[in-house]
This record gives sequence, C-alpha cells and structure tokens, in this order.
Amino acid sequence: MSTWVYIFKRILSSIPILFIVSLISFFLIRLSPVDPLAQLKMNPAISKETIEKETKRLGLDKPIIVQYMLWAKNFIVGNMGYCTDNTKVSTKIKSRILNTLLLSICVIFVSWIIALPLGIIAAVYYDSLFDKILTVLTSVGMAIPSFFFAILMLLFAQKTGWFPIGGLQSVNFPEMNLIQKILDIIHHLALPVFVLSTISLSSIMRQMRANLLDILNQEYVKFAYAKGLTKFKVITKHALRNAINPIITMLGFEFAGLLSGAALTEYVFQYPGLGKLILEAVLASDINLVMASLMIGAFMLILGNLIADILLKITDPRVRV
Repeated sequence: MSTWVYIFKRILSSIPILFIVSLISFFLIRLSPVDPLAQLKMNPAISKETIEKETKRLGLDKPIIVQYMLWAKNFIVGNMGYCTDNTKVSTKIKSRILNTLLLSICVIFVSWIIALPLGIIAAVYYDSLFDKILTVLTSVGMAIPSFFFAILMLLFAQKTGWFPIGGLQSVNFPEMNLIQKILDIIHHLALPVFVLSTISLSSIMRQMRANLLDILNQEYVKFAYAKGLTKFKVITKHALRNAINPIITMLGFEFAGLLSGAALTEYVFQYPGLGKLILEAVLASDINLVMASLMIGAFMLILGNLIADILLKITDPRVRV
C-alpha cells in the first residue's frame, strides 16, 4: 500500500515541475523575436479566419501573462493549437508518439541487456585482455557523435541494400500477415536501434564496471570470500545488488534523453518519430508544436525517474518511502 501512496505523492509533486517547465519555456519562446503565426501567415492555403481564430486562442493581442494563462487553459483540456501546415498539434503528436515510445523501449532493452553483462564481466576480469578491448570500444562508442554514426549506417544501408531506409513499414505492409508485419517493423527499426543503443550501452557498461569494481574492493565482499562463498554467490548475492543501484537511477534520465538524443538519428533515417517532428518544428519556428514537445519531454523525464525509483525500491530493501 505504501508504494501506491508513494506513487500518488510523486504524481502530485510532478504538477509544480510541469508548471515551472511550461512557464519558463513559454516566456523564453515569447520573448524571442519569432512570430508564432509567421508560418501560418505565409501559407496561402490557410484562411484569414483560421489565423484570426489562432490569434484569439493564443491571446496575442493581450499581455504575455494572459497569453500564458490562455495557453495553459487550452493545453490542459487538450487544445494545443495548430501547426504551420494547418494540422492540429494533437493529431501530429498522436501519430508519432507511439513510434518514439517503441524506439525508446527497444533501445533501452537492447542497450541494457548487453551493457550490464559486459560491465559485470569487465569488472570481474579487471585488467584482462577482454576488459582492455571493451574499454577501448566503449571509449569509441561514447566519443562518436550519434549524427555521424547514423550517417555511416545510412551509407552502409544504401550500399548493401540489407536494410530499408525511411519509415517504419514497407509499402505492402497492409497485405502482410501478423508475423510478416512484426518482422517488417523489426527490419525498419534495426539501424536506428543499433545506432542509439551502441552509444547508450557504452556509458551504461562503463558505469556498471566502475560501480562493481568499487564494490568488489569493499570489506564485506572480502569477508564473504573469507567465509568460503563461491565467486558466483559473492558477485550475484552481495556485490551486484549494491552496484546496480546507481545504474537504475540512470534509467530515468536514459528514458527522457532518448527523446532529444534520437532527434538527429530519426531525421537521418527518416524515422516517423517524435524526435524528428520536434526538430522539424524548431526549424520551421512552429511554436505550438515546440511547446507541446517540451511538455512531453518533461513528462517523460518525470515518468522515467518515477519508474527508476520504484525499481530501486524493489531491488534494494534498504530503500523506504
């Protein structure tokens, strides 16, 4: 029961955080010289009535604090306004958010399931040839920019033709059966997931290795060895349980960071995700879409940290609400 109370309290405490994020973001955008309706006015397909309606909705003829209150009121009820192409912001986000969540979950799963065992092995066999090779590879993985790595993989896909470029589905996707559809989506996800997980697992593996090395030098671990426990039991029952805690804390930032970190990768591969949409919104000065994206990013950070805290409470009995 205490866990549910804790979750409820965390949800309540996230409301002021979202309020502060929205306030800062709104004022920074409004203080910039960008006209929120510039792109709408330049589009001949958009009628004057639509522009007047959007001007009234945003309250652009009113003081900035009134504009914020109007925006917040509309945002709470789900009215996020219109994009520069006269499409509803909510419609665009709904069409992309599931794709981004799918990509994020796949990246987290792949990177963590590879990074944690490698980090443990590197710590256990410290200063071995395997450890040295992993250290070099992870250093390269952390140093290489995701955008540059994505371009290399894109060139690789173009040269070999082994992987599809762009989109999440093939042209004949509706004609496929269930198994073929799943395999087709996996095929399209392969390169974006590979690029993002390679960079992500490098930092996770190094962190896991450093944490476990520190724990293995503690007195209670040496005492466990002195009691005659096997190496496997000492690592899994004693050392690993303490070394994993800081890694779990990283999960919250990892989940939220994928939204911004995936933007350039999604743009390179033309993946229909939220990151690509945000990047296009910034380049087009689409204020309504940028504000909605910032709020989603803040929500993902809060959600990721909440999940990390709950997992930490499960894995470490010393943690109490």
